[in-house]
Amino acid sequence: MVMRMMKQAPVSPKTLAAPFKLNRREFLQGAGGFALGIRFGPALAAAESATQTSVFEPNAFVRIGGDNVVTVVAKHLEMGQGTFTGLATLIAEELDADWSKVKVVAAPADIRYANTLMNAQLTGGSTAMAEAHLQMRTAGAAARAMLVSAASEKWGVAADQIRVSKGLVSTADGKHQAAFGALAELAAQQSVPEKPALKSPGDFTLIGHNKLPRKDSASKVNGEAVFTQDIQLPDMLVAVVAHPPRFGAKLKSVDDSKARAIKGVTEILAYEGGDGYFGGVAVLSRNTWIAQQGRDALNIEWDQTDASHADSAELFKLYGELADQPGAAYRESGDINQGISESDTLIEAQYAFPYLAHACMEPLNCVVQMKDQGCEIWNGEQGHSLDQNRIADALGVRPDQITINTLFAGGSFGRRASKKADYLLEAISIAKAAREKGHHGPIKLVWMRQEDTRGGYYRPLYLHRLKAGLDRDGRLLAWSQRIVGQSVTAGTPFASQGVDHTSVEGAGGAYAVKHQQIDLHTPAVGVPVLWWRSVGHTHTGYATECMMDELAHAAEQDPVAFRLKHLDATSREAGVLRLVAEKAGWDQPLAAASDKSRRGRGVAVVKSFNSYVAQVAEVSIAENGDLNVDRVVCAVDCGLAINPDVVRAQMEGGIGFGLSAVLHQSLTLEDGVVQQSNFHDYRMLRISEMPQIDVHIMP
Repeated sequence: MVMRMMKQAPVSPKTLAAPFKLNRREFLQGAGGFALGIRFGPALAAAESATQTSVFEPNAFVRIGGDNVVTVVAKHLEMGQGTFTGLATLIAEELDADWSKVKVVAAPADIRYANTLMNAQLTGGSTAMAEAHLQMRTAGAAARAMLVSAASEKWGVAADQIRVSKGLVSTADGKHQAAFGALAELAAQQSVPEKPALKSPGDFTLIGHNKLPRKDSASKVNGEAVFTQDIQLPDMLVAVVAHPPRFGAKLKSVDDSKARAIKGVTEILAYEGGDGYFGGVAVLSRNTWIAQQGRDALNIEWDQTDASHADSAELFKLYGELADQPGAAYRESGDINQGISESDTLIEAQYAFPYLAHACMEPLNCVVQMKDQGCEIWNGEQGHSLDQNRIADALGVRPDQITINTLFAGGSFGRRASKKADYLLEAISIAKAAREKGHHGPIKLVWMRQEDTRGGYYRPLYLHRLKAGLDRDGRLLAWSQRIVGQSVTAGTPFASQGVDHTSVEGAGGAYAVKHQQIDLHTPAVGVPVLWWRSVGHTHTGYATECMMDELAHAAEQDPVAFRLKHLDATSREAGVLRLVAEKAGWDQPLAAASDKSRRGRGVAVVKSFNSYVAQVAEVSIAENGDLNVDRVVCAVDCGLAINPDVVRAQMEGGIGFGLSAVLHQSLTLEDGVVQQSNFHDYRMLRISEMPQIDVHIMP
C-alpha cells in the first residue's frame, strides 16, 4: 500500500473622483442585450463638459465623447486578473477604436450589469470573459454601426462605402474622414441596430493579439489607481477592530482606559455580530496608525461559551474516521467492489489539505457613509448583488438604497465575494454605532494583515482517501475516492441539495475507468470557509493527479503515456497534455544539475472552469533536502484567448500562487485559535524561488 500525505510547512494622498453613476432605464438582459438612453450622473457630466462638446451613448457599456475618448463601462471587478483590459478589447475590436483613446470605468452596483450566467452582479468562477463576450462585442458593433450611419447621412455616401479603423471613420475613396468625436452628436440621433453584424475571427485586429498594453497597469505603476485604502473623504474616521480570538466568541467586558488615553483616539465602540460576521470592539481615529495603537491597548475579556475549539490535528483525525464510512454519492459507474476485487494491482493513498487564507496584497477594507435611508459604500466590490441585498436586509431598506462604488481590488481570490457580506456588514455596524455617538461622517474599516489572516473564511481543510486498481495489462479498472471537507456554498444562493459541487468538482478527472465511486462527507465545523482561487480544483486536481502518478509507477508506464491511454484522444485534456510534453521535451533526458542536486520532473493535467491546463515541472532536490522548482512548462486551452499576454500572466501568477500553497502555506488551528498571523509565518513564494515559466496557448 502506498500512503502519501501532502506536507506543508507551518508556516501623496489621493482624492476620489465623482462616483460614476447611471440612472435606471430599460435593460435588456442576455448575451446581446444592452441599455438604451443611459446618462451619466451630473457630477461626472459636469466635470467632463469642458472638454467634451458632445456625447454619444448608444448603450450601457459604451460612451464616446467629443474628445474622441471611448469610455468602456466594465461590469466585472478588476482585481488584477485583467478584466478591464479584456472587456475593453471586446468592445474596441467591434468598434474599431483607437486603443490609446479607450479608457475603462467600473460599473456601479446595479442588476442591469448582472453576470447572466449567475443571475447576479458578481465577478467569479472565471466567467467574466465568457459571460460578457457576446454582450460586449454587440455593444461595440452597435456603436460602430451608428457612427457609420451618421457618416453616411453627413456625407451623402452609402454605408457600405464607409470604413472604420483606429477611431477614424472615412470613405473608401478617401474624400471624407472624421474622428469618432466629430460624429458623436449625429450618431446619437441614429437608430440602435437590433442585431449588428459582428466580425469574423479572421478580421480581428485586437482580439488574440499581444500588442495591447493593459488598461490598469499605468495607473497602478504611477500611483493614480484608486483602491479602497486610498479613499480620503471629508470628516472620515478610520476603524481598526479587535476581533474575538476564537470564532463564535462574544464580547464580555472591555477596559478601554489606556486606549482612550492615546492622543488621537476619537471613539471606542463595541458592536454586536450578526449573520455572517463576528462582533468586536472598534477604535476610531483620523488615521490607521493611531487606531491600531488604540486597538492594541484594549483590555478585553471574551465570553467563549459558544466559541469554536476546532483543532487542525483533531479535525484530521475526525475526517479520517468519516472517511472509513460511505458518504453522499457524487459519481458512480459500474460496481466498485467488483472492480476492486478484480484488480491485479491495488494502490491506496491519502492526501490531507490544510486551511488556507486568501492573503491578498490589499487586506480587507471598506468605506461606509450612512444616510437616513440606506448608505453609500466604496469598496473593491466583487459580489454586488449579494452584498447589496444582505446590507439592505440588515438596514431594513430597499437594495436600490444601497449605493456601491466599485474600486480596484488589490487581489481577492474569492475573499471579497463574501457569501455573507461579513466585512461590509461589520463596517455598517460600526458606522451605525458611530452615528449614534454623533459622528455622521464616513467610516473606513481597515483590517490589518493579522486580522486578515486570522479573521476566517478560508479554503476548507480537506481529506482525500483513494483506492484504485489496475488490471493485468496496467489499465485503470477501479477508482474509489472519498472526500471529507466543509461546504463553502452552504447558506448561499449557490447551495445545492446533497453534495456540494465545489467540494468534488474535478475529482477523478476525465480518465476512463470501468468501475468508479466518488463520495463526500460534509461535516459542520465552526470555522468560516469560502471559495478560494479555483475552489474545489485546488485539492481534487492535486489528489487525482498524484494518484495517477502512483498508478503509472505501479504499472511501470510513462506518466504521460499512462494518462493519454485513459483519455479520449480527441479531448482537450489530451490536446494540452500532448502539447506540454512536446514543449517540455518530455521524450528527452532531463539535463543533470551542475551541483550534486537530484533532478526530476512530473506532469499533471486538470480541467478547471472550462479551461484545460497541463504542466510539466522540473524540480531539484539538494543534498540537504531543500527542494527547488526550476522550471514549469504550461499548456493552456481556454478557448479564445482575448488577450494572450493576460492569459500568460494569469498562468504565471497561478503557478506562483499554487507553489506558495504547496511549498509554504498551512493555516492551523489549536484549540480554536489560528496560529498564523502574517507573511512571516504564512509565507508567500519569494521572487528568488519563482521558476522559469514557459506558457503555450492552444489556438
